[in-house]
Amino acid sequence: MHLDPLQYPIGRLVPGTRAGTPQRKAECVRILAAFPGQLRTALAGLSDAQVDAPYRPGGWTVRQVTHHLADSHMNALIRFKHALCSDGIRILPYPQDAWCAQADVRLPVSASLSILDGVHQRWSALLHGMSEAEFGMSYFHPDDGKAVRLDEAMEMYVWHSAHHLAHITGLREREGW
Repeated sequence: MHLDPLQYPIGRLVPGTRAGTPQRKAECVRILAAFPGQLRTALAGLSDAQVDAPYRPGGWTVRQVTHHLADSHMNALIRFKHALCSDGIRILPYPQDAWCAQADVRLPVSASLSILDGVHQRWSALLHGMSEAEFGMSYFHPDDGKAVRLDEAMEMYVWHSAHHLAHITGLREREGW
């Protein structure tokens, strides 16, 4: 199977990957805590025209990617909190393409950077305080038809962060921005 390197610059997520050791869990928490700053650096100095450029032909714009990250990671924090309060809870999925087409996506990326700052500060504090047993708790994702353990979800969002960051940094490199 051929992967489009523009669409999957760091490769696809390996399903079922779990942060299985205390060291890996701590590393994931550090990565997620640092992500808003990395994204802010990747976006620094881009003009509105550059932010409105798609990261690949047929792909979302940098603006849409940034707002998607805020939408996705807000949902992630809520999913973690729901799972911690009700192990195995069925979560509410959201149509990410439809969300990326709504009016708020025209806002400056600074709006989503502010959201990501707060969400990641709260999320990393939550993750840091979780017990081993809590990382084994899960939520049920109806679109995937399966339970997702929180240690697996954490790895997925580490990948998700790096995946979309690479879309933006890759575009900047290709365009010489």
